[in-house]
Amino acid sequence: MRANSRDEAGRKEENTMRKIMILGAVVSFLMLLNIFTVVYAQTVTVKGEVIDTYCYALMGAKGESHRQCAIDCVKAGIPAGLLEEGTGKVYVLLPSKDKTGLPGGVIDKMGRMASITGKVYTSGGSNFLTVESIK
Repeated sequence: MRANSRDEAGRKEENTMRKIMILGAVVSFLMLLNIFTVVYAQTVTVKGEVIDTYCYALMGAKGESHRQCAIDCVKAGIPAGLLEEGTGKVYVLLPSKDKTGLPGGVIDKMGRMASITGKVYTSGGSNFLTVESIK
């Protein structure tokens, strides 16, 4: 009876170890998948209005009548965004390389429609768009 009990304990331990290994493999696969998503983000063009995220989020302010305020806000360090035409989705605009600022064309288009080409990233429920070109 004692030998049977040891065999049963050994099998339970093997099953537990097998489950841990499978869980580890699944987690590793998901992490790898996330890395490929970031590395291989596709370049897209999104059309919409360039906004300052503060005034838009708090007051819904946008458009030509809000243009100068939006310029002042972005120059003061508030993130610029793109309000996508048709969907209302907001993308926080990012430079195409770290340790650089947004292109000057972003300020020129504040409160106006623009087509921005760049890469889309989603993190923590927020949408980001790098600015590779703006028209």
